[in-house]
Amino acid sequence: MSNNSSAVVTQLPTDQELVLKVIPMPADCNANGDIFGGWVMAQVDLAGSVVPARYTKGRMATVAVKEFVFKQPVRVGDILSFFSKVDRIGRTSITVKVEVFAERYFSQGQYAKVTEATVTYVAIDEAGQPREIAKNLP
Repeated sequence: MSNNSSAVVTQLPTDQELVLKVIPMPADCNANGDIFGGWVMAQVDLAGSVVPARYTKGRMATVAVKEFVFKQPVRVGDILSFFSKVDRIGRTSITVKVEVFAERYFSQGQYAKVTEATVTYVAIDEAGQPREIAKNLP
């Protein structure tokens, strides 16, 4: 399977929803000048929760990350675009696919996929117990 992880694209996904845009700052980077993977993971968790919130209509918790792939480093000043779409809806859970594209500071209009992840959220009640997702979905 060929995977050109350094491929640059000029068009962002049209089959997913743009749920977050953010620019990492110097406080978010390690000693090498690259953005901490944990910072990117936190942003993916936030971005991934946007679409499921429409279905859960209440509290939810991140319960699993099936896959998390860092394809390229993220740098200070990159404009990150987080795209998400529902992968699966269960009785109490929703799994989403999140893809992150970087528009590099010095190459505006060109994007590189830097991260992708599959995250599962569970709808929870006030006691933190799983609850069913309403059948009247958006």
